Amino acid sequence: MQEEQELRRRILDLANRCYQSNVYTYSGFLGMGDQAVFHAMEHEVSFVPWMLFGGSGDCERRLLRFGSLEMLGYEEDFPIRCLIVRPRMQKFADALTHRDFLGALMNLGVERDVLGDIVVRDQAAYVFCEDTMAEYLQEHLDRVKHTSVICEIADECPDAAQPEFSAQELVVSSERCDAVVAKVCQLSRSRSIQLFQSKRIFVNGRQFENNSGALKPGDVVSVRGFGKFVFDGWLSETKKGRIRVRIRKYI
Repeated sequence: MQEEQELRRRILDLANRCYQSNVYTYSGFLGMGDQAVFHAMEHEVSFVPWMLFGGSGDCERRLLRFGSLEMLGYEEDFPIRCLIVRPRMQKFADALTHRDFLGALMNLGVERDVLGDIVVRDQAAYVFCEDTMAEYLQEHLDRVKHTSVICEIADECPDAAQPEFSAQELVVSSERCDAVVAKVCQLSRSRSIQLFQSKRIFVNGRQFENNSGALKPGDVVSVRGFGKFVFDGWLSETKKGRIRVRIRKYI
């Protein structure tokens, strides 16, 4: 596809500029699909160290950075800020969702790739964005749907922006990824396999097309359209030879 080819060219250009100019280079925020494109071409940019980061360790949308302390001789923080968006008057606020906050931000005319994850907690949104956009968003975002809001730029990632989990114990036939995904998402095994075939499964940020592959403790699994969970691993075996596993689903 043309969009994928253009992304590959941009990534290769960032790697070359870092190598030739001895400076850190950054992409915009990449979604899971774009990150999968990058991972498929890692060998082409292996001559430069790289890192993906979105503002906290659990962010899905992340910047790609080329360069490292060892290569360049100096360290540099990722150009990411966290914007806290709250209703001016809580008791008159709408029940705002991720879609509401994203829509209000996009209505300001900003590009999607300057915005990272948006974490909604108790009517507030924690918006990760490129640092060059933070003050603009703070100044111009004053309404989400019918709710007047105020914006504050956080000095560091707030605790409230960290993920919350719901722990569950499940009985599955095996630690195969398709078996666990089917159970977590309450799908048939055949429907689960279709998700792999349509490239909607990501494990630790990488597209995962091998539905028979086994999950390991600590693996983070994202299922487009169904959510995200951490696989904590095997707990015990049942009398019928099935296994009991623990997962933590992102709230």
